[in-house]
Amino acid sequence: MALYIGLMSGTSLDGVDGALADFSGDDITTRGAAYIAFPPALRAELMALQAPGDNEIEREAAAAIQLAQHYADCVAALLVDADLSAEDIAAVAVHGQTIRHRPELGFTRQVNHPALLAELCGIDVIADFRSRDVAAGGQGAPLVPAFHQALFGKAGSTRVVANIGGIANISVLGGDGAVTGFDTGPGNVLMDAWIGRHQDREYDADGAWAASGAVLPELLDELMRTPYLALPPPKSTGRDLFHLDWLDARLAVYREAAPEDVQCTLTRFTALSLAQAIAAHGEGAEAVYVCGGGAYNSVLMSELGAALGKQVVVASTQALGVAPNRVEALAFAWLGYRFTERLAGNLPAVTGALGERVLGALYPR
Repeated sequence: MALYIGLMSGTSLDGVDGALADFSGDDITTRGAAYIAFPPALRAELMALQAPGDNEIEREAAAAIQLAQHYADCVAALLVDADLSAEDIAAVAVHGQTIRHRPELGFTRQVNHPALLAELCGIDVIADFRSRDVAAGGQGAPLVPAFHQALFGKAGSTRVVANIGGIANISVLGGDGAVTGFDTGPGNVLMDAWIGRHQDREYDADGAWAASGAVLPELLDELMRTPYLALPPPKSTGRDLFHLDWLDARLAVYREAAPEDVQCTLTRFTALSLAQAIAAHGEGAEAVYVCGGGAYNSVLMSELGAALGKQVVVASTQALGVAPNRVEALAFAWLGYRFTERLAGNLPAVTGALGERVLGALYPR
């Protein structure tokens, strides 16, 4: 068996998703999944590290130690669930928590402590997947389109896989095997931040709060004029651009707006910017399959379907046999497998790198 564990904690900062995958056959087989929520204090610290602050080096190091412990808990849960031991696992592939993503300046930074994770788990750990692509002139993101092609591609048919996490990205899987992809703009990040401010909740469950409001057309038009949306791919983005201060600057003339109307507008903004990118780059797609937390927001899914029109089927990746909340963790398990086999993990057509590169760094058990 070629068993790998993938660990992913994304822009939403809610916790770590883990997936156990078997790459020994022709197909990728999922052997298990687990989720470990971050405690509020860790989530708050990771959020704070997104912006410049005092004593950042020590605070980041302390957060990395806590992260490694939560990652180890997720690995332990996966092993128990699958009735396996550490010796059965080839490697743990861990993304870490992105706190800066500035490929235009030549760097990307993830909070991580893979050496400690190797100590805690007794398993080889592979980490730092984005840096090599950035060093080769790429965006370092998105890295999932190659995996999407391996898992969801269909010969003779064009499909789009849309990942709606904190940031949204798409993979256009051509029926001829060609793959393109990029970050389209905000996914849940602005909606989560807004409801956090007004209702002290981490996310808008099923879009219920957004559904209670109405779209503010002028605000939506302003949001859709965000320069990033018009940039050609390859491109990637994150909390470095889309955050509450950025939103507040655009809400200055809407101080009297009802908070639920702003939430409704932000939901439409995510759906419309995503649909715009799909229409521009996914011509001929028979269907759009959604993964990530956004797939569980029925209001957002309905908005996306309406923006794309009846000619395009919109469904979650569950329709293809993979739960939406497992896809990214599986992708990093796949990247760990590719590293071990010394196979490229990036797609230069997606990231803009000078060529294919083996991604990752090994921390032996």
